[in-house]
Amino acid sequence: MAFDAGNFLKTPDLESFDNLKKEELVLLAKHLKLDFRVSMRKQIIKNLVIDKLVDAEILGEEALDLKVENVDAFKLKQLELEHKLKLKELEMKEMEKIKELEMKERLEMDKKEKEDEFKLKELEMRERLEMEKLKIEMVKEESNTKVQPKSEYFDAAKNIRLVPKFSEKTVDKYFPQFEKIARNLNWPKPYWTTMLQSVFEGKAAEIYSALPSEKSSDYDTVKQEVLKAYELVPEAYRQKFRSYKKFDSQTYVEFAREKEDLFDKWLTSKENR
Repeated sequence: MAFDAGNFLKTPDLESFDNLKKEELVLLAKHLKLDFRVSMRKQIIKNLVIDKLVDAEILGEEALDLKVENVDAFKLKQLELEHKLKLKELEMKEMEKIKELEMKERLEMDKKEKEDEFKLKELEMRERLEMEKLKIEMVKEESNTKVQPKSEYFDAAKNIRLVPKFSEKTVDKYFPQFEKIARNLNWPKPYWTTMLQSVFEGKAAEIYSALPSEKSSDYDTVKQEVLKAYELVPEAYRQKFRSYKKFDSQTYVEFAREKEDLFDKWLTSKENR
């Protein structure tokens, strides 16, 4: 039989009251129009209801013995905050799972389209590589240097699949990663921009396409222009660091960590200039 707060208050029984479940105490608290939250611990709600019923002389003062008086208010507040934090963490985990599922579905839907796009880029890459090869040979002839031996010939087409995937969300981390791979695999620097354009997308692809040919073949220029487009230059990081304020939903630890991250990015971007 469903619990009826009104009927219970007509003939309250101390023993029955002490055995009430949290859901029933919540109904009583709502009926009494108490200021409380459902997320509160059962004993806190029970204490509030006891105070109200004793004040209203619905229960005698002996009901006060059912209160847990040695519960430290600060500790209770701390427990409530920890409970909220756990709920928030669960919500974030659920959101992450949803995002992962959405991303997975999007990737599966775009897989065929991406494969076709990659094949087209591979063909374009081969043509561009031939052009770059001719440019390099012309420069060598003009400077009277020796022609590169066949054993040292760099087949860029075979290395395209080793170029790390570009993401507009992590542009600041992309170039150090690319440079590390390029150096470890001994990719000739004149080919770096050609390798990059095979994975560029979004704003980065637009910036690269808009550059004149003499600038688009210079890696440092391409890198600087792309970082500038995404506002990842020192001045942008400096402004973000100076203006970043704490959100209401952030803890001070999270705020300090984010502030420190912006400061590190500011210094790193100055070192990479």
